[in-house]
Amino acid sequence: MMGAKNRKRAHIMELQELRSGIDEIDRQIIDLFAARMQTAASIAQYKRAHGLPVLDAGREREKLADVIASVPEALQEPAVSLFRLLFSLSRGYQRQLLGTGSTLPGLVAEALSAAPQMFPQRAYVACQGVEGAFSQQACEKLFAHPSIFYCATFDAVFSAIEQGLCRYGVIPLENSTAGSVNAVYDLMQKHHFSIVRSTRLKVNHSLLALPGTSLTDVKEILSHEQALSQCSDFLRTLPGVRVTRCGNTAEAAKTVASSGRHDLAAISSSRCGQLYALAELRPNVQNDAGNFTRFICISAKPEIYPGADRTSLMVTLRDEPGSLYQVLARLYGRGINLTKLESRPIAGRDFEFMFYFDLQCPVCAPEFAKLLGELEDVCQSVTYLGSYTEVV
Repeated sequence: MMGAKNRKRAHIMELQELRSGIDEIDRQIIDLFAARMQTAASIAQYKRAHGLPVLDAGREREKLADVIASVPEALQEPAVSLFRLLFSLSRGYQRQLLGTGSTLPGLVAEALSAAPQMFPQRAYVACQGVEGAFSQQACEKLFAHPSIFYCATFDAVFSAIEQGLCRYGVIPLENSTAGSVNAVYDLMQKHHFSIVRSTRLKVNHSLLALPGTSLTDVKEILSHEQALSQCSDFLRTLPGVRVTRCGNTAEAAKTVASSGRHDLAAISSSRCGQLYALAELRPNVQNDAGNFTRFICISAKPEIYPGADRTSLMVTLRDEPGSLYQVLARLYGRGINLTKLESRPIAGRDFEFMFYFDLQCPVCAPEFAKLLGELEDVCQSVTYLGSYTEVV
């Protein structure tokens, strides 16, 4: 028995000795890293004096070739990854010292200083759909007294903001069961806007029809494609019933109300049922009881209000190995939480994608400003979509 305890004690001491060795090596790495960055600062001043660019691609290729030749084959891949990261950190540090880095931190600081201390309670707001739409309900959650301007399409909401017809617009971005609203993500590439607020709305769908209609009378159901997707389980219980897509769930209810048809029904909200005097044939027909849709409030220019702790970015990456890793490594290194990553194809460019990042970090945190200063060094382009608070 004592022999087993002694062996365990010996193993623990051996592990502690090995870890002590690692600690000593790490101290040397820290000292060498600091010395390397100090030397990079001196190189930055030399480049400033002689008008040289920060990036010297040829020099980096030579260094990587030397690294590969200097380590055992089994360590070549991790060694290259390490030095590529060192090169990137060095470039970012040099640009910071030379004042040639990202303009994003300045844009954020300007938006912070220009915005009022409180989010407005009254505003002209564009929403897609008609009276009773979920966008309207989200708008009323964001604003105490909104004046709502209804648009036929999501594209029209973006255009209304750009043309100054409304100060704000409210549009759905993603659903907890049906996923992202791809049409909105595609439009985000086309339009200029800023996200200033977001909210999550619990979405309950009902099957609505004219009073006196029974479920067996229904031969066709109208609704928006996202709502149809969210109610797919219920729809599968209605074989032979035709499903027709329309622009909005409220529009579907309005159409049924004016149709005079007892064979037509709509998947919409119970609120729309009351608004358009429709009977509720079946309540809560969505697949998931916890069905939420996330809406964003957009404006023409950035407005950052106190307490903003979420940021959205739109990024294109260089067509090279590890380009996405370079961004994710910056987030990990700064301790910033990535809450959503979405990719969408870029129109007119084969197999090229735009990436959307949602980050969770206080906008005034030092690590957030440092991240923004680094991103343009590792991305082909970075578009700042806004920093905001999510209303629950």
